[in-house]
Amino acid sequence: MAAKRKTKGAYMISAVAEMYEIHPQTLRLYEREGLLKPSRTEGNTRLYTEEDLERLEFILNLARDLGVNIAGIAIILQMRERMEEMNRQMQSFVEYVRTEMLTRFQQAQPGAPGAIVPMRRPVIARDGGAARAGAVKRP
Repeated sequence: MAAKRKTKGAYMISAVAEMYEIHPQTLRLYEREGLLKPSRTEGNTRLYTEEDLERLEFILNLARDLGVNIAGIAIILQMRERMEEMNRQMQSFVEYVRTEMLTRFQQAQPGAPGAIVPMRRPVIARDGGAARAGAVKRP
């Protein structure tokens, strides 16, 4: 597995290649294939952030430890991003439902301003006619 970093900042391609014991061309290939997207300086030098390095560690784990090829890595990364987006959407939905339920619960409290007062359902007799509330019709 790749070595863990102890410092923060941006790293040039040569430093990243040395840290992870890979050839700089491999990093360029990963960028060409869309697996990595390092930022660039005005002089067009690649700069790898902490997030880029975390993503690179994941890529190297897939390639080195699990033997996944570049096409497989791309698919796994896309699926991972979709799952993260779905998780964000689900969390947002759960928060919406929680807020809505809390609002409705507070409105349903007796004596609360704007409280919703539940109505009693009418009791329907077996013959189809309305019966007195609370009355039970015997067969």
